Amino acid sequence: MQVLERFQREVIAVFRIVVGFLFATHGAAALFGVLGTKQIDAFVWPSWWAALIQTIGGALVMIGFGTRYAALLCSGSMAYAYFTVHQVDALLPVQNGGEKAALFCFAFLLIAFLGNGAWSVQRAAKTPAQAAVATK
Repeated sequence: MQVLERFQREVIAVFRIVVGFLFATHGAAALFGVLGTKQIDAFVWPSWWAALIQTIGGALVMIGFGTRYAALLCSGSMAYAYFTVHQVDALLPVQNGGEKAALFCFAFLLIAFLGNGAWSVQRAAKTPAQAAVATK
């Protein structure tokens, strides 16, 4: 099991990058009408704002800048989406089509608690002295 612990920070970073990328592309597709998705009308509540949060929040999480705050916002937006859009139809995600919302919600909650992992813009911007203090 030491092998799993040895690469824990790198795996957390890869998880963060992949989840952020998937979320950002999901939002960008709706926001800009690309990748086979119909464009959402500007400033329409809540769909346009959700797509904006997905695009910007996903990008911030992906690059590792303000990760914990962005991930918490993304998690909350998916909880809101689940309970206002999906859960009204049925209790379980498999019944109401809310699997993506539930998975994104908990993936971002996990990222908010775990942080950036090994690689991030925020980590690269720190001076060596700041990095030493942050790891203690």
